[in-house]
Amino acid sequence: MSLSAALWAANADLAQRALTHPFVSGLAAGTLPVDRFAGYVAQDAFFLEAFARAYALGAAHSDDRAGLDAFADLLVGVREELRLHTTYAGRWGIDLAEVEPLPATLAYTDFLLATAFRGDTALTCAAMVPCMRLYAFLGQSLAPEAAGAGDYAEWITTYADPAFEELAGTLEALLDGAPAHPELHRAYRRAMQLEVGFFDAAWSAG
Repeated sequence: MSLSAALWAANADLAQRALTHPFVSGLAAGTLPVDRFAGYVAQDAFFLEAFARAYALGAAHSDDRAGLDAFADLLVGVREELRLHTTYAGRWGIDLAEVEPLPATLAYTDFLLATAFRGDTALTCAAMVPCMRLYAFLGQSLAPEAAGAGDYAEWITTYADPAFEELAGTLEALLDGAPAHPELHRAYRRAMQLEVGFFDAAWSAG
């Protein structure tokens, strides 16, 4: 089993918590209150800007051309996500320039950037893979329900798209090139916990 597959399997409990979270269930059913989704979009846009910076740091610290190219491709992917959030913002009147990050958002972005600034690309990947793999998992799991998701169908189809799966696989391939180490396991687990905490905050903020 690859390192990324082993880490994902070791955190299946948190993946299931995310999948059955009332925020995610509300998205799938199309019943999530719009104000909660709007708040999530604003927080997620703030988060994705930090995610993009972490990718840039990963590229800066890559010691070969393959890593540089992979992080560059991943940076393009997160820019596409940010464009989607800009679309959501226009649709629901969200001012992304005035976002006040919640504690859960700051906890996640601080963790990501502190990890990426260390310059250990394997550790950076371990901290970043959970976001990509979890969202691909959520999108693919919820895809059969997208028709009933109403205004949230686009969110599901975005993360169910094979192109997003490919990006997740690109980041996992970078991680799989590193030897297993307890610190990688801790970083992966922490990121998964922060993902669930992000949904908790989005649900509670409404």
